[in-house]
Amino acid sequence: MAVPPPPAKAASGSGPVSNVPEWSVGDLASALKRTLEDAFGHVRLRGEISGFRGQHSSGHAYFSLKDGSARIDAVVWKGTFNRLRQRPQEGLEVVATGRITTFPGKSSYQIVIETLEPAGVGAWMALLDERKRVLAAEGLFAPERKRPIPYLPRVVGVVTSPTGAVIRDILHRLADRFARPVLVWPVRVQGEGAAEEIAGAIRGFNALAPGGAIPRPDVLIVARGGGSIEDLWAFNEECVVRAAADSTIPLISAVGHETDTTLIDFVSDRRAPTPTGAAEMAVPVRADLVAAVVDLGRRQREAVQRRLDRERSDLRALVRAMPDVDAFLAAKRQRLDLAEARLGPALAGNARVFRLRVSHLVERFARHPPTLALAQAQGRVARIGDRPGAALRHDMARKGEGLSYLGRRLVIARAGTVSRARAEQVRSRDRLDALQARLVRAGIRSTERRADRLAGLSGLLGSLGYRAVLARGYALVRDADGRAIRAAAQAAPHMTLEFTDGFVEVAPRDAAAPAAADPPKAARKKSAPTKPAPTKTAATKTAPTTAAGTAPPADVPAPLARQGSLFDL
Repeated sequence: MAVPPPPAKAASGSGPVSNVPEWSVGDLASALKRTLEDAFGHVRLRGEISGFRGQHSSGHAYFSLKDGSARIDAVVWKGTFNRLRQRPQEGLEVVATGRITTFPGKSSYQIVIETLEPAGVGAWMALLDERKRVLAAEGLFAPERKRPIPYLPRVVGVVTSPTGAVIRDILHRLADRFARPVLVWPVRVQGEGAAEEIAGAIRGFNALAPGGAIPRPDVLIVARGGGSIEDLWAFNEECVVRAAADSTIPLISAVGHETDTTLIDFVSDRRAPTPTGAAEMAVPVRADLVAAVVDLGRRQREAVQRRLDRERSDLRALVRAMPDVDAFLAAKRQRLDLAEARLGPALAGNARVFRLRVSHLVERFARHPPTLALAQAQGRVARIGDRPGAALRHDMARKGEGLSYLGRRLVIARAGTVSRARAEQVRSRDRLDALQARLVRAGIRSTERRADRLAGLSGLLGSLGYRAVLARGYALVRDADGRAIRAAAQAAPHMTLEFTDGFVEVAPRDAAAPAAADPPKAARKKSAPTKPAPTKTAATKTAPTTAAGTAPPADVPAPLARQGSLFDL
């Protein structure tokens, strides 16, 4: 809807008054913006992504959508970018949904994208093939990464929708074959956020601790019913594939029907054609297992019976081969009779030997009785008498004299040590007072010198600092990272002008607009200076130029001219 222009203002002076409405640039830009947003508030635009270099430091994304004949700028705000189901990629053909608006700073229009999706099945397949190639190059689909499925898992984990027919088919099939405890992690299997929920469920099952309050599954089943490639796209997302590859629990993928293939099928340990087939792969048939156990038990009993029969037959053969008891013990009895005949003479000879040894000991005891040894010991004790006591008293007296002498020496040495310590303390206090006085004088002199130097540097900073130049009407140009811009060729899409009282965000003029770059001849003639051209000197030849292409004034200090661009206000 067109916006009426503001009323025209009467021209000052005596010239004729025109009835053409007069716009300011800001009013016209606002009117165009409102008109464009009202007419194209919601559009679906198909085109190829161009110029995408990832997210800006602010989190927003800027690129273009183009086809064979035209191009339009596009922007995705930070909050919307994190919710996109399909992230932008250079050269990808997409269908973007959003609204058309303008950017008054560049006098251009753009589309603010709210949703983004590949354009058609062909684009989906191209994106799927590219993603499959990248993941295969990382080795995620290598056969050696596959792990065997447990024969009889204690707990089965299922990642699927809790309301679909898939979970009922899986539970019914598990109950028919071999009933096992089942943990279901409910997720969305299609739509926005489904891929993140599936990846989070796989990682959540792997994060369960063995033996915890919630049992950790021995095998995982990721299942979904059939559908189109758009419906199954959540299982082609990179986050889901990497979560399945990082899973330490063996994983069975059962996505879609036999003809449906997703990227999770390549990275999983087993692929099932249907969710029911996944349940059959997870557990064996209980009736078959019971029959096999019964058959093994029967075979075990028959093997044990045959072993017993064979051992019994071998025992009978060994009994028949054993000799008669009397023949076996005849030699033993003969050896016992010979030993009994030799035992009597041996005991009598041994008694004679010990009797002779006892008689010799009695004779020695008679020659050296104990009373004689006791009398000799008492005589030696009597001869010793009081000699130990006298020796002890003499030693105590000698040691007492030594201790008293040492005590007197200690008292004398203590008095000398105390006097020397006091004299040394007095000398140390005098030296400390002298050093303190010197330190105070040196601190005063150093403070005065530093104050004088600081005053000189403050004056020099005030005369050479760039802020003094800003106060005289100049501006310093910086890019989005805060670096100074010294030439027009370094102009960035987002620049900041620093004035003496604040900052202003600006953008360079579009080079494609000749009217903005080169004013008309008539305007140039009117704005031509009447001041005579200055003569060329060595100073003007070597002076640095500003961002506008002219040399800075002569009163601009050289450090500021080298630091950044100046705009004469």
